[in-house]
Amino acid sequence: MRNSSALSGLVLLGLVAACGGDGEEAAAPGEAAASYPTESIRMLVPYGAGGPTDLTTRTVGACIEEELGQTVVVENMEGGSGALAMTELAGAEPDGYTLSLVTAGTTVLTPLANDLDYTKDDFTPIGVMSLVPSVLAVGEDSPYASAEDFFAAAEAEPGTVTVGVPGASTPQGIELQRLADEHGVEVTVVPFDGNAEMTTAVLGGNVDAVLINASSDVVQNIEAGAFQPLVASSEERLSWLPDTPTFTELGYEGLTLSGSTFGLAGPAGLPDDVVTTLEDTLQTCLAKDEVRQTIGEQYVPEEFAGADELGTILDDTQQAYEPILG
Repeated sequence: MRNSSALSGLVLLGLVAACGGDGEEAAAPGEAAASYPTESIRMLVPYGAGGPTDLTTRTVGACIEEELGQTVVVENMEGGSGALAMTELAGAEPDGYTLSLVTAGTTVLTPLANDLDYTKDDFTPIGVMSLVPSVLAVGEDSPYASAEDFFAAAEAEPGTVTVGVPGASTPQGIELQRLADEHGVEVTVVPFDGNAEMTTAVLGGNVDAVLINASSDVVQNIEAGAFQPLVASSEERLSWLPDTPTFTELGYEGLTLSGSTFGLAGPAGLPDDVVTTLEDTLQTCLAKDEVRQTIGEQYVPEEFAGADELGTILDDTQQAYEPILG
């Protein structure tokens, strides 16, 4: 429908020009972007319904809809470790009417590890919606009562300690490879399909530990005592896990990339005015108490991270992982 309107507009402009300019002036460059949006917006989720990515996208999408006055349609498009949705986004018109939740995994790791038709440069960053750190955790009956116990065992018998991750080519899987390559601590990585499978495995004693996104389900297990967090992936200690040290504190410098950054992005070539509109709207939404509470206060950055900051996160991830996966 919008293509037909655009065609009609071109015909009308041609008739005005043919008549010597009698009529309204043609729209100035950038005017269309300045009036954005004028129709519904599609927001993709590269994963299935019901998880933290779905919750984040739907919460932010509902707020954007309210703020901009246009319907936002959230569409789950799982498959190919995020590649299906990212391919769809990369091929969309850069007009601001197709957006997606993106992660470093979907935009950087997946194309590095697989022969795909897109790279992170095929997307325009808009801003960070939420940050979910990872934790190295064990079950309540684990023989490893502390991070020191865990790493002592891993160093004493390389490869005998097993750690579950949500997929071999995920940030968690690659960080454990970096733990071996850069710090000489070798564990056996066991890939699973997500948090639910990983939780069952570690609580059932099928793996010794998990390096897992600390989403709300994991936090509930920590609060219930079923999980014992040994290490956090964050740069500094988490305010809501103050007794859990970071990899950096323990001497494993640089292992800060296993958490998930849930960003908002469009296809490459998105007009600056559209990016600014969406970036400003996202900042407004993330300042709202109801949005923060629904996503989880601990996951919304205290200081808003916009397009430049999201771009830097993706660039840093590419720089760290390309020598390993490229």
